[in-house]
Amino acid sequence: MSAFMASKHDGAICLFGAPFDSTASFRPGSRFGPGAIREVSYAIETFSPVQLFDLEDCSFMDRGDLELPFGDPNPALARIEEAAHDILSAGKIPFLLGGEHLVSLGAIRAAAKSYPDLKIIHLDAHADLRDDYLGMKLSHATVVRRMMDLLGPDSVRQIGIRSCTREEHETVTGLRSSPEQIGSWAGTKPCYLTCDLDILDPSVLPGTGTPEPGGLMFNQLTEILISLVTMLRIVGLDVVELAPQLDPAGVSEIVAAKVVRECLIALGKRA
Repeated sequence: MSAFMASKHDGAICLFGAPFDSTASFRPGSRFGPGAIREVSYAIETFSPVQLFDLEDCSFMDRGDLELPFGDPNPALARIEEAAHDILSAGKIPFLLGGEHLVSLGAIRAAAKSYPDLKIIHLDAHADLRDDYLGMKLSHATVVRRMMDLLGPDSVRQIGIRSCTREEHETVTGLRSSPEQIGSWAGTKPCYLTCDLDILDPSVLPGTGTPEPGGLMFNQLTEILISLVTMLRIVGLDVVELAPQLDPAGVSEIVAAKVVRECLIALGKRA
């Protein structure tokens, strides 16, 4: 049984999956990410030695995966937005498992309706700030630009970016921040945390669609995530871009499941 599906609570945190990767620009397969994370979660300990807390003591639930159509991303984004809205309306925190990074936009649209002053913290190897990709406005390569269109140019701060276009570079320079700087910037405003797993070095997580050398180690990422969740008023979050079939060793889904565990515990300790 999946540790993430074994919650004994109708919890304050609600996991749901968005198996969608129709705009993948290099290697598809992230639609299998949510299922892989659940499948391997039974094999990891529920106790976090870093946080000295057990997942079994956290109030969370798992609604499973949405059924999403392939192709045109608009219907998929609408279904993700509806699901996130239902969770937010029930007073819970939506925790989305991707899927490609574009799926985050659906959840953020829902969060922005509930919290018009929403702030977004974006952890990623890639800037995702293009206005279009091959003529497409909706793409995993444009998702952060669409978030800024929705919430304004000062709505986003970024961590871990190490790949961008010439046109994106100036914007990236202005958005790059440390967790401490993000804490001062966000204050008590509601925050959405979006984590693309390719922020990790490919030696740690090779199973992702667009790997980039020079990334974070696992302990560095979890330290940042725990710090942000502890410090900020998190009203929604996601972990995206695991493509498990690209890692025959099966390590990447274990890494992803442990990232999810640490986020759940960090949130659950506060719930």
